Amino acid sequence: MKMRRMKLRVNHRQLLFLSREETSGHFQREGALRVGRQQRDLSEKFCRLRGNLLFVLSKQGGRLEEVLLLERCEVMKLPDDDRRLAVSFESGDPRVFIECSSSADCVSWLGVLRDANTEMLRRRITHLRTLIDTHTSRHTQQQQQQHTHTTSVCGRDRSLEDAEAEAAGGAGPAAKVTPLHLRVGVVTVAARVQVQVSVIDTHTHTLRKYPSAEAVQGADVDGVFLTSVSFCGDCPLHHHSRIKVTVYHAEEPTTHTARSFLGFTSFSIRDLLRSKEPHISMSLRTMDGVNEVGEVKVSRLQMEGEGEDKTPPEHKCPALCDSLHSSFHDKENSPMMRAVLCAQVCKVYRFQTEDQRWLLVREQMSETPLSFSLPRQLLSALVHEHTSRVQEVKELGDLSPHWSGLRRDVINHCNHLIGCYQETLAELDKLSVSSCFKSSSSKSDKHLQFVPTNLHSQRMEATSPDSSGVWYEVITFGAPADHHQAFKHGGLKRLLSKHTNHRDSSVSYSRDESSRAREVLSSVAQLQPLVFGLAEELLSVSLELNVSRLQQVLDGLTQQTELFVHALKDELVKSALVLIHNQRSDDSSSHVHSNGSLCDSTTANQEGQTSLRQQDEYDEEEWDRAWANVAMSLNCIIAMGDRLQGREEHPQVMTSSSSEQQETTGDTNSQNTASPSSSSASSWQEQLLPLVVTLRDCVREAVDKARTAMTFVVLQGAATGTVAQGPAHIVQRRHAVFSQALSAVVCGFVLKLYGGLEDPDFLQQLHSVGVLAQLEGLLSTYGDEVGMLEDMEVGVADLSSVAFTVTEARTEQPDDLLPTLRGAWGSLVVEVPLPPETFGSLPRELREGRLIRVHPVLFNIGINQQQSLAERFGDSSLQERVNQQSCERLRAYCHSLRDALPHMAGIQSLSDLLSSLDRSVETRKRKNVEVLWIAAMVCRKVNGVRLTSCKSAKDRTAMSVTLEQCVLLRERHTLSQQHFSTALDCMRRSRLSLGQMLGCYTQSGFTVCGLEPGEPPSGVPLCLAPKAPRRHLYPVAFLLVTSHLLVVWLILSLVILMAKYQ
Repeated sequence: MKMRRMKLRVNHRQLLFLSREETSGHFQREGALRVGRQQRDLSEKFCRLRGNLLFVLSKQGGRLEEVLLLERCEVMKLPDDDRRLAVSFESGDPRVFIECSSSADCVSWLGVLRDANTEMLRRRITHLRTLIDTHTSRHTQQQQQQHTHTTSVCGRDRSLEDAEAEAAGGAGPAAKVTPLHLRVGVVTVAARVQVQVSVIDTHTHTLRKYPSAEAVQGADVDGVFLTSVSFCGDCPLHHHSRIKVTVYHAEEPTTHTARSFLGFTSFSIRDLLRSKEPHISMSLRTMDGVNEVGEVKVSRLQMEGEGEDKTPPEHKCPALCDSLHSSFHDKENSPMMRAVLCAQVCKVYRFQTEDQRWLLVREQMSETPLSFSLPRQLLSALVHEHTSRVQEVKELGDLSPHWSGLRRDVINHCNHLIGCYQETLAELDKLSVSSCFKSSSSKSDKHLQFVPTNLHSQRMEATSPDSSGVWYEVITFGAPADHHQAFKHGGLKRLLSKHTNHRDSSVSYSRDESSRAREVLSSVAQLQPLVFGLAEELLSVSLELNVSRLQQVLDGLTQQTELFVHALKDELVKSALVLIHNQRSDDSSSHVHSNGSLCDSTTANQEGQTSLRQQDEYDEEEWDRAWANVAMSLNCIIAMGDRLQGREEHPQVMTSSSSEQQETTGDTNSQNTASPSSSSASSWQEQLLPLVVTLRDCVREAVDKARTAMTFVVLQGAATGTVAQGPAHIVQRRHAVFSQALSAVVCGFVLKLYGGLEDPDFLQQLHSVGVLAQLEGLLSTYGDEVGMLEDMEVGVADLSSVAFTVTEARTEQPDDLLPTLRGAWGSLVVEVPLPPETFGSLPRELREGRLIRVHPVLFNIGINQQQSLAERFGDSSLQERVNQQSCERLRAYCHSLRDALPHMAGIQSLSDLLSSLDRSVETRKRKNVEVLWIAAMVCRKVNGVRLTSCKSAKDRTAMSVTLEQCVLLRERHTLSQQHFSTALDCMRRSRLSLGQMLGCYTQSGFTVCGLEPGEPPSGVPLCLAPKAPRRHLYPVAFLLVTSHLLVVWLILSLVILMAKYQ
């Protein structure tokens, strides 16, 4: 049933009259502010506050655009900007953001807006009543102490009294009481409730709102709902702080009805700490404070005592709170962690072990700024790479029509990608700097196709009474796929296969070979004029009959010619000439370019046509003869120079011999009367001239051949990286998928590196073998998810060309500790900076920049109903092939690791696990999730990076991660078998109530499991905020028979259709 929009009647004239300048004397505050419903879309307005009405005008004296009623709302200052305020309404209306011109102006507006809110006035009255009660009780206690003359005071109580005195008098800094772990019980008549926790600082009159959590109904008593709250080190909590507990009717899972207010209460930290009872009880009252709707019981989770402790078991907590806080405050709150993790949400659980002791589990879910920073860097690198490639092919000069058409194709391809990537980069830059999340509702956004979907780090710390905390990490994200281009024609694997079958078989050159070709062209262009110039200078010097000058020029010519010959003696030139001849022999008479131009191949390669003879079989030694002729011509010139210099050194012998010859012949011609110097000069030039001409011809021939070959290499290399990869939309799709996978793997590697800095075997493994990245896919092989799996397969394979290296950070600022990207496509290197002190403790190989190779593997098992259809009526060969290839790569990595580190812990047990994995992969079994379990075990054995994904990283991913976490607790931390299902249900309930990681928006240190549904985070654009997801709770019995029901349904549908159209 569609609800009809309700129309409200308001007295417009009265509102306009109240907002006019004539009544400005009645305003509490007025001025220019930037107002909007989204943080990144604020506009300049002129605001006036009168009573509890905030008038928003287009400008001073302008038209009235909006009126805000400041009732039942919260006005708070944003923690990340001291000039911004946020007004939240209990009715569910979108928050209103206000930006002031300065921090002082913001404080002023904050005060007047809170005073305008009657709810704030009511809170202040409550606070004053509390102060009066506290003062009265303290005065009474002092009188009793004077009458009883009691002087015995516990040291802990005295320190508490001192802290209270300091907090009350303001003489010194207030003592912090974090970490603090609370157990909140709500007794009320309701089907489902949600608890909202807020902390009020009574000194600064500020309120900090924590996430809301759905309270779990207790197993012993009906109507009692339990939840837990943990305040960690970065959330300041003092003795004078008050905690407000607000209870709502929870959203119904079937009707999705919005929550409604039930009641609230508040208590002070001082009262909680001073209470001698195991818990404190308070009445749950309505907003007006008149009616009681329930009761709230709050207890502090105490340390587990020694043998004589008589505390009831329900009030006990393992002796782990201090160690948990220490690890969180010292290590998890380090600059490195703060740089790569943000918007952390934490929940603390207590589970019983097999020996009836308590196991403390802290589950932390975080977003990461790498979701946006790495795609930005990759786009910038791709733009730079394609711009450089365009410049390279343009520098080749005039080309034949055939090669000119190829160059035009390369330039058009690169320019198209450059334009698309620059547009995407500009849109990403428009987003808020603090953006670190892309929701599943935005996965088809064109400008967000490079950003991973729902990228989160799932970290669990398990701490038992006999051991310190152990961390387990899993990176979850939506399957790397291009949802913007969709999957109508399949995924990358199918598209690339079609393109490979249709394109001409042409040779491809790597980036290194193209770089060598450019170096040869550059050397040839530089050395050829030098050789020609020195040859001309040699002929000129030969007329001077100056032996020293002649030898100097000859030495210069020898040096430059030898450099020229050395530059040409490259096998790349020889192989390129052979390929050119073969392609010329095999090509047809015409060639059609991607732009539609038709070129005659008989005119191709006109630059080298004079130097390459048309013959059936190309003589591979022809190029060797070409550069050898240059060397032989140079040797002839050197020999002639030596002979001429020898003749000049013995002029008398030469003169006497010539005179005897003249007398015997009796020749008296004028030649005999000519001067000997002129005849010698002309003789030198005449003898050198043919040798110099020969050298020029040989150099020119070699230059033509080399230029033809190297131009071919450069163009083919450029085509290999552009048009040979396929059409622009396929290349763009491949880059986008790779960007998503890269962001997730980098996040996982950084966390794995931070956690293993004190493990020498792990550090040695990194620089000797590399790191394993095991991606777990839960995609089906039916419908669009086949295309997603094809995209994911190619994206994971491209990760094998990525390497990591560790660098020393300049400072410990978050921006300086973020990973950076360098290199080009196919040879990208991710630099992970570490603080100087940490960097200095690394092994020498890592400090010297040794590359850490990535070995990616992908195991996929479909687990939903669509996979049942695929296994019965479709094809699952893609999944089988992916798993088989990944199994082989995983075995190769484990063998390399065993050879490099034979004494590594657990390395000997890998053979059995790999054999089990082979058997599971080869077994024809439906939804064989055993493959995923064994692969995960192998990954953890070899210190690999674990990543889990499904279509959007919601339901299926949540089921997989929670099951894996509970299995780890059972196998490694002796979780009681009877509490296994309870722990699993508890973890899954918290995730499903959040939409499985959608909506985990909070500030760092918020440690309540869950968030207020539909509330976007501060600093994140509304377009990226997630929609409230539906819960998918499938009964186990239904899942077991689903495939059979589908078959029956299909048969009945066919029968009905046949009967209908007969």
